[in-house]
Amino acid sequence: MSKPFDLKKPNRLVHVGVILPNAMNEILDVAPVDGLYGMSKEGIKMIPDELVPPHLKAQAFDMEIHWVSETGKAPARLTSGINLIPTDSYESCPALDIVLIGAQHIVDKHREADLAFIRKSFADCSAFITICGGVMAPMQAGILQGKSATGPRDMLQMLRQTNPGVDWQEKRWVRDGKLWTSGTLLNGLDLMNAFCQENWGGEGTLWDVLSKLGSWPARDVDYKDGP
Repeated sequence: MSKPFDLKKPNRLVHVGVILPNAMNEILDVAPVDGLYGMSKEGIKMIPDELVPPHLKAQAFDMEIHWVSETGKAPARLTSGINLIPTDSYESCPALDIVLIGAQHIVDKHREADLAFIRKSFADCSAFITICGGVMAPMQAGILQGKSATGPRDMLQMLRQTNPGVDWQEKRWVRDGKLWTSGTLLNGLDLMNAFCQENWGGEGTLWDVLSKLGSWPARDVDYKDGP
């Protein structure tokens, strides 16, 4: 019998997926996936041993990052004029362990294909991360009902009125079980630091060293250090 999967101590290839719905996706929202990439064997081998010694690099694990759209063929549109070639379609993508989704520009209602894949991914995964307005598609998919979440601060009042079944909190990031949600844009970096600290952090760990090398933010979760 194989051992049960533990995200904190993965015993197999970890599948990370960035969902790219049928709309223009915010590049800053999906960029924090690089924090996860830094914990991969592929990502860590690029860093000299003088900066990260081999005994810390040994904490990295096998990881595959999937960029997932409905068809897996047509370029996904990102802001700043980027067209990204997906690696997987909703049909071909394997079960994901960590899911990340960012905001889409001017989408009143997401397509059912997007919502169905979001529901499936949430059911399969160990962690589901939304950044900024990336909370909207999972909200439409119904997976936020009865949970605590956050989103862009200027949207929270509207979200409380239109979606009272969600406990909307004014924080940079909120965790409710495997659901992680963040405030706007760069609060996604705050979330990713907290997420990696929770799963692989602690004094003297690989993530501890990487976060210090990269000056990853550790800002107050309640915005006490902001306007």
